[in-house]
Amino acid sequence: MFKKVLIANRGEIAVRVIRACRELGIPTVAVHSDVDRESLHVRLADESVCIGPAPATDSYLNIPALISAAEITGADAIHPGYGFLSENAHFAEVCESCGIKFIGPSPDSIKNMGDKVMARQLVERYGVPVLPGTDGPVSAEDPGLFKIAKKIGYPIMVKARAGGGGKGMRIVFEEGQLKDAILAAQGEAKLSFKEAGVFLEKYLESPHHIEVQIAGDMEGNVVSYPERDCTIQRRHQKLVEESPSPLVTDRLRKKMGKAARRAARAAKYVTVGTVEFLYDGESDFYFLEMNTRIQVEHPVTEIVTGIDLIKEQIRLAAGEELGYDKDDVRILGHAMECRINAEDPDNNFSPSPGKITGLILPGGPGVRVDTHIYAGYTVPTHYDSLLGKLIVGSARGRDAAVARMARALREFTVEGIKTTIPFHQKVMAHPAFRKGQFSTDFIDKYFSPNGANSHAK
Repeated sequence: MFKKVLIANRGEIAVRVIRACRELGIPTVAVHSDVDRESLHVRLADESVCIGPAPATDSYLNIPALISAAEITGADAIHPGYGFLSENAHFAEVCESCGIKFIGPSPDSIKNMGDKVMARQLVERYGVPVLPGTDGPVSAEDPGLFKIAKKIGYPIMVKARAGGGGKGMRIVFEEGQLKDAILAAQGEAKLSFKEAGVFLEKYLESPHHIEVQIAGDMEGNVVSYPERDCTIQRRHQKLVEESPSPLVTDRLRKKMGKAARRAARAAKYVTVGTVEFLYDGESDFYFLEMNTRIQVEHPVTEIVTGIDLIKEQIRLAAGEELGYDKDDVRILGHAMECRINAEDPDNNFSPSPGKITGLILPGGPGVRVDTHIYAGYTVPTHYDSLLGKLIVGSARGRDAAVARMARALREFTVEGIKTTIPFHQKVMAHPAFRKGQFSTDFIDKYFSPNGANSHAK
């Protein structure tokens, strides 16, 4: 096992990793920018190092500063959390070259799965279903562009081959929109990921977003866990996640799990990752992408299986074997997570940084809060707006979990800034959500200014 772990991240995920390390008896090092000096992860870690000023490019994305912090403190492993450098193959390579273990998959796995065109090709060879699309990047000047698009069939999604988060993506409904969409997606991709390559893929209208957590060890053993439903989204950003999905049957669960394990083997995957699928709501599902890191929504899988995924990630990175297979994983009721952001849902979800003047965290049976905030903490303007995650679980099923979430949201009080708590309360109360009848257009359909939702008022 590792002697000391440096967490190359901030906020709630840094706190989460520190807690897992502490239970494993591993000392931790927190890194922070100058504006994060009073953040909770800095207070909880055994040691802390300031790695630069507020901008992420000068601190949390500063590879030389992170490596120096690890070497100065004697850390022999780095946990990247999610975001920032967590899916950066170069960072993983630098860690490896410096004799520091990167707690994640190999650089090759990160590269192969980070390139969406390569990932499609790789998993398809292993029998994982993919949407009709191009086998390589396209440009607006390709002579056979319209013929290729017609063969795929409209509507079409133009997608960046790198990155994620909804950037570098455009939906095309007819031929006349295609060239402009490609140019726009290329420009956004270049700005966001320094890689302008885009490809074409069939666009599913009103699909369901289902993902399967996987874990692999260095011996080639792979296990899949019960699926997570991440269909409730806004602009491709997940808002509510739950497990198991109200839409997935036992038969479909087995098929998705098998496909996810095949994708993991295709990537020669070690440690913890996630295979994401689009499901048409009837019978077919398709590979979307693979996230080569821990996910924001990993706690719902922890609640519904009783398995600590951060500990698994650390254990597997240290070379330990899985020690169990898919048949040993049980579904223990129902779990649900709401992402609590510092945003004003009544003002187009605009950011709401500032000082938290009062805080009441919910509690009681089956309630968990993963957060780094406290009364008196100032939410900075420089980073993601995520304040934390409210997670609930119930052995009595989905209806009980929804009722518990509604109760916990009512208790959750953050004063001094705007948050998405009121929005989540409306989602929990919506009849379509309660019935499990939703797709990725749920927010646009019921909560947009032109939507048909009387419950959002």
